[in-house]
Amino acid sequence: MKKNKKRIGFLVLAIILFFGGKEIYDMNINHNFETIMEGKVYKSGVIPPDELERYVTKYHIKSIVDLRFPGTTDLKNNPEIPAELTAEQNAVAKMKGVNYFNNGSDQVPKQENLDRFFKIMDDKANYPVLIHCYHGIGRAEMYSALYRIEYENFTNEAARHGVRTLVKFSSFDDGTPKGEYLKSYKSRKQLAAEKK
Repeated sequence: MKKNKKRIGFLVLAIILFFGGKEIYDMNINHNFETIMEGKVYKSGVIPPDELERYVTKYHIKSIVDLRFPGTTDLKNNPEIPAELTAEQNAVAKMKGVNYFNNGSDQVPKQENLDRFFKIMDDKANYPVLIHCYHGIGRAEMYSALYRIEYENFTNEAARHGVRTLVKFSSFDDGTPKGEYLKSYKSRKQLAAEKK
């Protein structure tokens, strides 16, 4: 009986260490970098300016869409400061052939953000694109889902479930502002068809 309790305790500890280590790696080492569509679209959190060129080179990134904007009162979801944006802009300016687009967005996009985003993504010359926000788990995932709906013909539910391994209890769950936004989102194709 004692052996079984020890094994179970060891197993629980191993699982906690595994997921804790993964979280530390994803957030602090890999910057929540993820492939959305191989060779076309990637998403991440903030990549320090001195590491950014490594990602740009490895993934042949031609454009960076930065969803951060300073001066909000939401320090949990939008803790960015102007100096961070300027440092990234300066780093990108030194990279030949790489575009930097700032599209400062709230967690749920406004129409002006969507218009700016689609203008960037409609231009094939901008690809491959890196979409990022501060943490890489809110706005970057929202815009990645919108990309999948608009450009890869994902259903709303497939795009919503593609943002997280577990949607349940996340900010994309049923009843949350982001979850409900993605569930009810109408693509440009859908809106055009409704006008006919």
